[in-house]
Amino acid sequence: MKIARLSLEQGPRYAVLDEENAQYLVLADDPMFGKFEPTGQRIAEQDARLVAPMLPRSKVVGVAGTYPAPGMSVADRDRPTLDDLLVFLKPNTAVIGPNDPIVLPSWAPQVDHEVELAVVIGRVSKDVPVNRAAEAIFGYTVANDVTARLESLTRAKTFDTACPVGPIIDTSLDPSDVQLVSRVNGEQRRTGRTSELAYSIPELVSYLSTLFTLLPGDIILTGTPAGDGQIEAGQSVEVECEGIGILRNPVVRQD
Repeated sequence: MKIARLSLEQGPRYAVLDEENAQYLVLADDPMFGKFEPTGQRIAEQDARLVAPMLPRSKVVGVAGTYPAPGMSVADRDRPTLDDLLVFLKPNTAVIGPNDPIVLPSWAPQVDHEVELAVVIGRVSKDVPVNRAAEAIFGYTVANDVTARLESLTRAKTFDTACPVGPIIDTSLDPSDVQLVSRVNGEQRRTGRTSELAYSIPELVSYLSTLFTLLPGDIILTGTPAGDGQIEAGQSVEVECEGIGILRNPVVRQD
């Protein structure tokens, strides 16, 4: 099932994509916390204005170091331990949706984009064993972990607009081997497959649940493949995940 949030006259509403008829079926409630109850309102896919499919009530959790370093193959790398992975948090105020501008801070001379498979948590989860981690997952989307190149990780990761997410949440995606691609002004910059991850999605979810409680609506960023990430004002950035779609955002700079 593919779930989106639409900007409608009555405000943002969740909807399910009817792919056969290219329509969104508007829902009466948030499907994570309520029933999958259609209102009867239908919006043509081509006319739909999408916003971020999930605004975390709690946090965005990022993980870095999960993909091979530049120039290194999966076979040649030394698998990092889970404790070697860099874990960080982004506030929900960093989250934006499709076509919203990424605003480069005036104090950041270089800012990079990072295409990542994102996991949306669906239930309260703490110390979840790997073999039950799938029960904690509501679905998957694609995210752009926008990062200023600064020594301070907090400043680098947490500014407003630093976490574009979308365009939809896919609740039935198999995340074990899907392609990730990013483009800047149509030029490919990063590409990789989730099969290159040092740890599977269930392993990452299980590990993170030992560090802190994961709450419904939390988003986990699973890392980015190597490549050129720098972005500038005036450019357009696309991050794409096979099976989910393309998330596109223009780039502007703060005055």
